[in-house]
Amino acid sequence: MGALAALFRREARLALRVGGGAMMGAMFFLIVVSLMPFAVGPDLNLLQRVGPAILWVAALLATLLGLDRLFQADYEDGSLDLLVMAETPLVLAVAVKALAHWMTTGLPLVIVAPLLGLMLNIAPGALLAVSLTLLIGTPALTFVGTIGAALTVALRRGGLLVPVLVLPLAVPVLIFGVGATSAAVTGPMAMATPLMVLAGISLASLVLAPVAAAAALRLALD
Repeated sequence: MGALAALFRREARLALRVGGGAMMGAMFFLIVVSLMPFAVGPDLNLLQRVGPAILWVAALLATLLGLDRLFQADYEDGSLDLLVMAETPLVLAVAVKALAHWMTTGLPLVIVAPLLGLMLNIAPGALLAVSLTLLIGTPALTFVGTIGAALTVALRRGGLLVPVLVLPLAVPVLIFGVGATSAAVTGPMAMATPLMVLAGISLASLVLAPVAAAAALRLALD
């Protein structure tokens, strides 16, 4: 546990330092959502209807923005070889790196989403539900993204391939995330059903994605 805790602290420090990528995702999320009201125009009802989709698409793109760096630096400086040879299971190390990445890039999106929701004419009473859907769904985007990051770690300009590999896997998260958020904002569908499916996808990704990513890393280093 001590090694995993040290790995988590290291990943968090690297992400939060200048140029680490954590602020880049939050700024991208802020810029995309802030520009949408100008693009959609003065129709507040339309803005309210498309608001959940805007928030989720922006969150997906902001998450993808820094995923290519998740293993790349470790691969270049040899740290990845040490992680593979360490006594600590590589699956747990991958899970810890993904968790640190979500804590520094995904969680800030969840925190600022209610403020940006006001710009999208989302009712104040639904803002907590919007944050809840992002809190449950964004870990799935990060953990699924680790698979793409691991598959491309040994490739030159592999960062360009990460979105191509991850987007098909992220589509179910996007569908049920937008569905749950739309139900909370505009109804009339109940929020519980898509939210439970979204939670199921997140739990499945927490368990399965580190296993797949660890296997991809071992393959890349062979």
